[in-house]
Amino acid sequence: QVQLAESGGGLVQVGGSLRLSCAASGRALNNYHMAWFRRIPGKEREFVAAIAGSGGSRRYSDSVTGRFTISRDNAKNTVYLQMNSLKPEDTAVYFCAAGTTALAMIGSGMTYWGTGTPVTVSS
Repeated sequence: QVQLAESGGGLVQVGGSLRLSCAASGRALNNYHMAWFRRIPGKEREFVAAIAGSGGSRRYSDSVTGRFTISRDNAKNTVYLQMNSLKPEDTAVYFCAAGTTALAMIGSGMTYWGTGTPVTVSS
C-alpha cells in the first residue's frame, strides 16, 4: 500500500506561482510512475503531468506545457508540481497518483491516489 498526501495548494493571483508537493508513505516511490491530475469545478478529472519512476521521462497536458514542471525526489519520497504563470482556468483540486505500468505516463491505470489539494487562481 502507498499513501499519498498532497500539500501546497491555496489562493494565488493570476500570473503567480505555487508548488504542490505529494509525499508518499508505505513504499518507496522510485518503483512508481507518478502523475498529477486536477478536477476543475463542473468538469471531469483531467491529466496534468506525469514523471517516470527514474525521473528520466516527463509528459504534460497541452494546457500546462511550458508553465508547469513535474519533478521528484525519490530520496524524500516526494513528487512536486511547480506551477507558474497561473491562470483562472487552473483553479481546481489537484491530485497526485501512483502507477506501476507505462500507462501511468498517459494518466491511465493509476493504482494509488491522494485526497487532493485545492488551488484557486483569482483575477
